[in-house]
Amino acid sequence: MILLAAASAGFVASASLIIAIGAQNAYVLRQGLQRRHVGLVVATSALGDILCITCGVAGIGALVHQWPGLLQGLRFGGAAFLAAYGLMAAQRAWRGGETLAPRSDGQASWRRVLLACLAFSLLNPHVYLDTMILLGSLSTRYPGPARWAFAIGACCASVLWFSTLGYGARFLVPVFRDPKAWRVLDASVAVFMLVLCSLLLLHPLN
Repeated sequence: MILLAAASAGFVASASLIIAIGAQNAYVLRQGLQRRHVGLVVATSALGDILCITCGVAGIGALVHQWPGLLQGLRFGGAAFLAAYGLMAAQRAWRGGETLAPRSDGQASWRRVLLACLAFSLLNPHVYLDTMILLGSLSTRYPGPARWAFAIGACCASVLWFSTLGYGARFLVPVFRDPKAWRVLDASVAVFMLVLCSLLLLHPLN
């Protein structure tokens, strides 16, 4: 009963953090809509969360919190990446012509997708604050095996969310058959990414 309660608490805590709109979620949604290496994107995003959650529960999050230089480096690196991606999205919105047809540019395509997904997963300092530090801290309320039950629940929430977002995007396909919908999405993503970039630059991490 205690293990189930801890796992449920971990699931709810993790879900409340990852379901919020974020740069990573926007990327997973876009890949899902275009059916481009969805399995790779979902697996990479979920495994990144699982790694951070596991490290946080194991106590490594406390070390990260004590190294402000690391988070600050991620802060500026993440801001640069978000700015670049936001400008690319703005360019797509301006030009238009995006389609639902998956590209077939081979090995280079999946490598680009993997690198972009890793950047969204690992260059965002808030990922470490949320998963390693916040979830790691919450897990300390549960002693012994219950602590790892909390971690399992948190990891399950991540896997379920990214799978739903990536594979569930197909239900929005009818909307995105209209090229105008793509321009609206890309414009929204551009604004969102650039705002996140500004927030990272203007507000130091605590």
